[in-house]
This record gives sequence, C-alpha cells and structure tokens, in this order.
Amino acid sequence: MARRKRVEEHENHDRWLVSYADFITLLFAFFVVMYSISSVNEGKYRVLSDSMVAAFADPTRSMEPVQIGDLMRSPIQSENPLNRNKPVIELFRLPLPERDIRERLDKKLKEEREKAAHEAEEKAARQEKEIDAASEALADSIEQAMSELMDNGLIDVRRDKRWIEVEIKSSILFGSGSAELAAGAQPVLRKLAEKLAPLNNTIHVEGFTDNVPIDNFEFRSNWELSAARAASVVHLFTRLGVSPERMAAIGYGEYRPIASNDTPEGRSRNRRVVLVIMSGADPRVSQSVEHLQTERDATRPVTATGAGP
Repeated sequence: MARRKRVEEHENHDRWLVSYADFITLLFAFFVVMYSISSVNEGKYRVLSDSMVAAFADPTRSMEPVQIGDLMRSPIQSENPLNRNKPVIELFRLPLPERDIRERLDKKLKEEREKAAHEAEEKAARQEKEIDAASEALADSIEQAMSELMDNGLIDVRRDKRWIEVEIKSSILFGSGSAELAAGAQPVLRKLAEKLAPLNNTIHVEGFTDNVPIDNFEFRSNWELSAARAASVVHLFTRLGVSPERMAAIGYGEYRPIASNDTPEGRSRNRRVVLVIMSGADPRVSQSVEHLQTERDATRPVTATGAGP
C-alpha cells in the first residue's frame, strides 16, 4: 500500500499585522483622550473639582476599630487628613487659565481706577487750598486798602469759602435817586479795580435800594434804579482794566433788605452796592469765551505773509 504524501503546511508570515493593528488602535485611543483633555468644559471641570474637594476634604465617617495593645502611628498617619490632602485640594481650587487672566485684568483695572480717583481727589484738594489761600490774600489786601472807609462804616468786607463780599454804601457812590457815579466814588472804586484787574475771578455787581417809591422820567421803579447803579460800577471797572466777560450787573431793587425800612437808619443801610467776588472763574463763562475765540479764529481772513508786492 502506497504511503500518503504529506501536505506541507504553509507558514503565515503576516501575524505581525495583528500586533501592529493593536498598537495603532491604542495610539489612536491615546490621542483621542489627549484631545478630549485639551478642550476643557468649564462646567464639567467645576463639577469634577467640587467632587474631588468634597472627597478629599470629607473626614472619615467610619468608627475607628478597637485596638489591642499600644498603637504606633507614623508621623504621616498622625497628621490631619485635611493637611495631607491640602495640595490636592488647592490644585482643584485653582481657577481656569482664562478666568485667572480675567480676574487679574479686572483687579488691575480696579486698582488703576482707584489710583486715578485718589489722584483726582488730591488734585482737587490742592486746588481748593490754593483758591482758599488766594481768596484770603485778596480779602486781606482789600481790607488794607479800604481800612479808613471800613473804620467809618462805609464799606464792609465779608468772607466766605466760596466768595468775598464787598458792601459799599450808596451814599459815597451816588446821589439821591441817581445812577451817575459821584466824583468821590471813583477813587474808591479805582482801588478796588487795581486789586481785581489782574485776577480771573467772576464778579457780580449787585445794586439794592430802600422801599421809597421812585417814578420819574429816567427810572420807572427801584428795580431800574438798582440795576442802573450796578451797571455804572461795571462800566467804570471796565474802563479801569477789569475784563467785562468776568462781570455781571444785577439789580434787586427793594426786595433784598438787610434792615427795616421803617427808620431812616434802616433805609440808609438798604441803599448799597455789593461786589460778590467768586473764588474762581465761572466755568460757563470760560467755555463761552473759548467758544467765541474759536469762532473768531475760524472766521478771521487768512492773509499771505512774506509775499512781495
């Protein structure tokens, strides 16, 4: 009987592909995990961090076992679990990078705003002190120049934090029922103008009368008379070098008395002119003057310079 020929088995040389495919699959899974970690979901991150903090910060709830004999604890075991887990807790309490940057920027902006506000307050305080010092110096110089009239009760100087009042009796400025300045009024007002001309303070010239009615061809009432007297003082100050943009003429007539009009002495006190010198320039006046100057410069014709005939 013939022997069956043995069929040789074919050796498989492609078995390495299985290991290679497994390696590629693991590598793909690795990159997928890395990508998922790189895009952090803030909500899930916060839930995870809160869970980790609660897990590590929660003290043990189980009862300690009954020990027989002496219990030896290592230094690590004797520590408080919260202290051992503190680095992990602090790690999960750290904010996300974006939130950390935002918080630092907000903190820096807040510090800059507080610094700017503090500097503005200091600057305003310095300016207020300078204005107060200038007002005090002006009041002292006016009192020194008008000391003789003040002693005679014809001029009174009152001080306030925001203004200076110089009250002048109408008897040394005007005749009865007249708004024309008397000859003796000009030397008094000239001394005041010399003090006021170099400054930029706003000045209100206010006229007051008693309640004795007046009705003539020139003035219909005490209102017109008081306003005309204030305007006469303003016109004289303008001729003496005080800027007209700084001044205003106001007439109150008989409606702002400082004494009773029932007696001659009271009526004499009510007939007065008051210069109200503000602590500084009126910002509304400054803006209007600047606006007017800008309009004048814009409408001024441009002339060529340096050109020959």
